[in-house]
Amino acid sequence: MSKHHAKFVEGSTMKHILVMTGAGSVGLMGLFVVDLLDMLFISMLGQVELAAAIGFAGTLVFFSTSISIGTSIAMGALVSKAIGAKQRQKAREIGTSVIITAFCISTIVSIVMYAFIPELLHAIGARGYAAERAADYLRILIPSGPFLSLAMSCGSGLRAAGDAKRSMWSKLYGGIVNAALDPLFIFGFGWNVEGAAIASVIARFTVLFFSMYPLIKVYDLLAMPSLSKWLRDLRSICSIAVPAIITNTATPIGNAIITAFIAKFGEDFVAGYAVIGRVVPVSFCIVFALSGAIGPIIGQNFGAERFDRIKETLKNSIVVTVMYVIVVCIILYFAQGLIIDGFKLTGDAAIIVATFCTYIAISYVFNGILFVANASFNNLGKPLYSTALNLGKATVGTYPFVYFGAHMAGAVGVLYGSAIGTVVFGSLSTLVLRRHVNHLMRGDEVEVDNDPAIKCVNTQPFCSHDAMLIEEVSAATKNKENE
Repeated sequence: MSKHHAKFVEGSTMKHILVMTGAGSVGLMGLFVVDLLDMLFISMLGQVELAAAIGFAGTLVFFSTSISIGTSIAMGALVSKAIGAKQRQKAREIGTSVIITAFCISTIVSIVMYAFIPELLHAIGARGYAAERAADYLRILIPSGPFLSLAMSCGSGLRAAGDAKRSMWSKLYGGIVNAALDPLFIFGFGWNVEGAAIASVIARFTVLFFSMYPLIKVYDLLAMPSLSKWLRDLRSICSIAVPAIITNTATPIGNAIITAFIAKFGEDFVAGYAVIGRVVPVSFCIVFALSGAIGPIIGQNFGAERFDRIKETLKNSIVVTVMYVIVVCIILYFAQGLIIDGFKLTGDAAIIVATFCTYIAISYVFNGILFVANASFNNLGKPLYSTALNLGKATVGTYPFVYFGAHMAGAVGVLYGSAIGTVVFGSLSTLVLRRHVNHLMRGDEVEVDNDPAIKCVNTQPFCSHDAMLIEEVSAATKNKENE
C-alpha cells in the first residue's frame, strides 16, 4: 500500500472507529490499571486519611502534568511538520528547543507548587493528617515534574517520527515498574504514601530513558542546545503550546473545584471520590480512546472533502459512545459492592461510590460526546472551539452546579451537580458541532488555520498523567499507512 494512501476515505467508518479505538484502548488500559492498583494498595493500609491524601495530591499533580501535555503537543506538531517537509536538521533543532521549553516551564511550575504545597492543599480542602500526608507525597513527587515533562515531549517526538510503538512501550515500561515497586515500597518497606511517591518517581525516569534514548540513538532528532535557536523557535512553540496548555488545564481546574466542595463534607467522602477517580479511567477507557481514534478518520475525510463521511463518522462515534457507556453502567451497578469491599470503603466513602455507580456514571454519555466534539473541532480546523468548551465545562459548567448540588444534597449533591453540568455542555457541544458540520455540507466557507501544525493541537479531557496516550492512536494510524 502506498504511504500516501488515505485509508479512511473509503470503507466502513464504523469499522475504522472500532479498530482504531480498540488499538488505542489497550495502551491506555495498561496505565490506568496501574493508577487503580496504586489506590488499591493505599486503601489496603486501612487508613481513610491516606486514601484521601492520595486524592488531594493527585488533584495537584494532575494540574502540573496537564501543563506538560501542552508542550508535548507542540513537540509532535512542529517536529512532524518539519519531518514531512524533509527538513531533518530543522526537526532536530526545533525538537531540542521544545524540550528546553518544556523543561523550563515545568521547572517554574514545580518550584512554585513546591513552595506553596500547604497553601495549595488548603485551597482544595485538605486538612489535618490527610493534608500532612498529601504534602509528604507531593514533596517527593513534584521535583520530578521537569523530568516527566522531558519524557512526555520525547514520547511525542517519537510519535512525530512515526514510531508510536516505542513511545507507547516507554510508558508501559514505566507502568510496569510502578506496579512492581508499589507493593514493595508501600508494604515491604513500610513507606506508605512516601513509598507510592518514590515508586512513581522511579517510573517517571524509566519513561524518560525509554523515550529519550531512541529519539537520540535511533532517530537522531535532538541537536546540541543553542540559546539563539531556542529564542528563534520560542514563538512558534508557544503558538501551539499555550492554547494546548489552557485547554488541558481546564479539566484539572474542574476536578479541583469538585474536590474542594466534597472536602467540606469530610475525608471519607474525599477517599471515596479518589477511588472514583481511579475507577473511571479504567471503566470508560474506550470512551477516552475514541476521542483520539476518530481524529485521523475525520482529518483524512476533511482533506478529501468527504463531508458526508465526516457526518457518518460522528454519528457512529456517538452510537459507540452511548452503547458502551450503557454496558459499563450496568456492570458498575452490579459490581459496586465488589469495588467498595475491594477498596475497604465504609460509611460516607462507600455512599459516594455507590451513588456514582448507581446514578452518576450514565452522565459519561455526555462526557463522551464532548470528547468526540473536541477531537472533531481539532481536526476540522477549529481548536479554539475545543478550548472554549473545555474551559466552559470546567468553570461555568462546574462551579454553579456543584455549589447548588452541595447545598441541596451534601457531598453526593456535588456529584449530581457535576453530572448536570456535563449534560449541559455535552448537549451544547453537539449543537455547535452539528452546526459546523452542516456548514461544511452546504459548502460554506470555513476558516481553517493556515499553519497545519496548529491543527495538531489536541485536547486530553480526562484525569491522569497518562492522558497523552490518546495521541498514540493517531500516530499508530500513520504507521499502518506506511506499511
